[in-house]
Amino acid sequence: MTIQRMDNVGIVVDDLDAAIAFFTELGMELEGRMPVEARWAEEAVGLDGMRSEIAMMRVPDAPGRIELAKYHTPPPVTPNPTPAPANTLGLHRIMFAVDDLDDTLTRLHPHGAELVGTVARFEDSYLLCYLRGPGGIILGLAQQLT
Repeated sequence: MTIQRMDNVGIVVDDLDAAIAFFTELGMELEGRMPVEARWAEEAVGLDGMRSEIAMMRVPDAPGRIELAKYHTPPPVTPNPTPAPANTLGLHRIMFAVDDLDDTLTRLHPHGAELVGTVARFEDSYLLCYLRGPGGIILGLAQQLT
């Protein structure tokens, strides 16, 4: 038995509209949005009385999706410390390849994006950076140099 594909990465957010706007500005497309309130969902995630809303974002013309989830009940849990540093155990970051790093950072800044460190150059190959998006999630951005 083998894995068929990686379907999506799930991210819990506090403000679903802001997260959709952020990932749309990054270049993703909203595939769908819906409330989730059913026993099967409670059983799958292990939360009794769960009521949430999800939005599925996809990379246009490429594999890769992000499922954004806003939990109404039970309320989301905030990690400590907040925001969690890059070396926190668990999901570290999601990396996106972009064609213009400076332009991407400029477009994401009004949506709350903040650099974690600085833009770094890896040899003559890449410009790289980590940034915080909605809810403190960490994204990596990489621009290949030609």
